[in-house]
Amino acid sequence: MPETESDTDLIGVIIKDHRQFEAAFVELENHLGRPECRKDHVDHVIAELVRHEVAEEQFMYPAARSRLADGDEIVDHEIEEHAEAEEVMKGLEGLESESPKFEPLVKQMIEDVRHHMREEEEHLLPRMRETCDREELQDLGFKVLAAKEFAPTRPHPHAPHQPPGNLILGPGIGFIDKIRDALRHRDV
Repeated sequence: MPETESDTDLIGVIIKDHRQFEAAFVELENHLGRPECRKDHVDHVIAELVRHEVAEEQFMYPAARSRLADGDEIVDHEIEEHAEAEEVMKGLEGLESESPKFEPLVKQMIEDVRHHMREEEEHLLPRMRETCDREELQDLGFKVLAAKEFAPTRPHPHAPHQPPGNLILGPGIGFIDKIRDALRHRDV
């Protein structure tokens, strides 16, 4: 099925990611798949979440800061939620699925991310749709899609979350993460 403009504009790209995360969360909650692959599944979800967050921080949030009267307040809150979720994801990074800490952290990650997605869809995204024209939303959507290709695949809670730091360091960190993933045979 060919992509439509609404599939590649900022709102469409973000919501598509959110729906994919929700589907993955349902799989994790229902313990679908082979138990021995649970850690790999969680690692894959984390990699996609990190890519999504980095792309939002690089392109959507700066646009929100500049377009919305209360953009600084909204974006600061969103970045704070990203940092909280990254701390949970970082806690999962070194754990095996048999660890007694693993399942509670997976549950916490899912709750944190669902809360964040709900807030974005109910508050931030509709306001971005109102304040940005079609061309700007399309441009931002393409930038987010491109940024996800070069974004880190592991949580880095202490990395910069705002331009210009995240634009400069993000691709380099992403490159290093991809090397680490390949060396560890981590399929992300």
